[in-house]
Amino acid sequence: MNWLIELLSPGNVSLASAVMLYSFVIFAGIWLGKIKVFGISLGVTLVLFVGILMGHFGYMVDINIMHFLRDFGLILFIFSIGMQVGPGFFSSFKEGGVRMNMLAVSGVLLNAIIAVAIFYIQGGSEGLTSLPEMVGIMSGAVTNTPGLGAAQQTVLQIHEDASVVSQDMSMGYAAAYPLGVVGIILSLILIKIFFRIDVKKEINEVEDETKDSLLAPHVLTLKVTNELIAGLDIAKLHTLISANFVISRIEKAGGNVIIPTSSDILEMGDLVLLVCSAQDEETFTRFIGPIVEKTWEMVQGPVVSRKILVTKTDYNGVKLGSLRLRIGYKLNVTRITRAGVDLLATANLRLQIGDSLTVVGKPADIQRLGERLGNSHKHLNEPNLFTMFIGIFLGIIVGCIPFFLPGMSVPMKLGLAGGPLVVAILISAYGTKVHLVTYTSSSANLLLREIGICLFLASVGIAAGKDFAATVFNVRGALWVVYGLIITLIPLLVIGTVARWRYKMNYLSIIGMLSGSYTDPPALAYANKVANNDAPAVAYSTVYPLTMFMRVIVAQLLILFFAP
Repeated sequence: MNWLIELLSPGNVSLASAVMLYSFVIFAGIWLGKIKVFGISLGVTLVLFVGILMGHFGYMVDINIMHFLRDFGLILFIFSIGMQVGPGFFSSFKEGGVRMNMLAVSGVLLNAIIAVAIFYIQGGSEGLTSLPEMVGIMSGAVTNTPGLGAAQQTVLQIHEDASVVSQDMSMGYAAAYPLGVVGIILSLILIKIFFRIDVKKEINEVEDETKDSLLAPHVLTLKVTNELIAGLDIAKLHTLISANFVISRIEKAGGNVIIPTSSDILEMGDLVLLVCSAQDEETFTRFIGPIVEKTWEMVQGPVVSRKILVTKTDYNGVKLGSLRLRIGYKLNVTRITRAGVDLLATANLRLQIGDSLTVVGKPADIQRLGERLGNSHKHLNEPNLFTMFIGIFLGIIVGCIPFFLPGMSVPMKLGLAGGPLVVAILISAYGTKVHLVTYTSSSANLLLREIGICLFLASVGIAAGKDFAATVFNVRGALWVVYGLIITLIPLLVIGTVARWRYKMNYLSIIGMLSGSYTDPPALAYANKVANNDAPAVAYSTVYPLTMFMRVIVAQLLILFFAP
């Protein structure tokens, strides 16, 4: 049994011992993270605290192995996040997303301003808390692990004793994180109480707005009663009506159902199945004719509706119109589903691997198109490692590019966190234009992300555990908890008040936006439970991409501008 005792002893730094230590820290942290207290769980963050506990009892890992696992885990985590948020990053600035994003970014800046103010009020560099420690506290207070990782990478550029400073930042993060999670949810409750919000009324408002949503394709059946368009072909109709639309099927007077091409002519009394945006409904009812009730699925005939998956790389980034489906296949595409969102099938819409096309036509024609586009679920399950590693390769290069800014003694670099994040966002948003396959199944992306964050948190916790109790469980540590709570609450209450009082935003959107501005899943889970609809999740996803990017950059800038 001596071999087992030696393997499990704290002083053993062998590779086998390191793998066992990491495995224990991760599975124990994940298991403990599922435990809820008052309906709140800390999730995967408990890996950090288990790591601290094991480090406190003397368990260590070879420093080179630890640094590699920490940095590579951070890269995997950051890159996976970038690939997830990239497709919606730039579109989040459109329409109402601009206001939400500006409010969220204002909250990020308020967090940074308050952290710097506390740093100078408590004595600056001569006080009990250094600026790097304050950045760690801020990252914990806003529950943002990537910000901590980015700041630690920046510390390596300017501090000789970077490992010590990095551990102190981890301790500040760990001290502030638990109340950070609680504080976010507390602020959501305080806003509701302060403004005397009736949640049921807010839910009803959201449901009324959803009925008129312009985002999803709107399907309606019209009867041709306008004599002015009788005798016109569909190509001519597209020139007369500027709105985007698709005529999926036409039922002629005799009951014959056809899949129309651009040359098919509309006649009086025809029933037209049309897909458009909800905002354009009135245009078509005035131009073509009234809406009639009809269940097209029950129509007898050779016409069916099927879904086809785009899985061949040859069609990644190709415009839908270039497929010439009406002429070549006598098919109509009524909508495209991408990442769970329905999109109107316009000619200029570029296809992406993983898109699901809803097509209408004869079964034989649909089968021919499916063979052309791939239509293979198995292909989508295959991991796309090429894009992942070329992205990481380019991300490291971008992260090492020096940017010389006025007032800084050393050049700014995006580092191992910022570089892969920027490249991942750009690849996932625009990779299809250079025919780069950016599709990754949600389960594969989540697996990479969770592995990355677990490796990072375990490394940070083990490294910080040795001195954690002596550093945190005293007056200084108590101050860190108070500082963190101040950084958590004040920006949330200020931004929430502005959103409600100045912009009259719906409470469900506010709590989703505030949860997203702190990139905090437990807060989103609470918001979803309150709303019982997807309004908080929509607001969360609207601000999440830009906020995540800003928190990584702001954490780095604080170190570069204010750290001695």
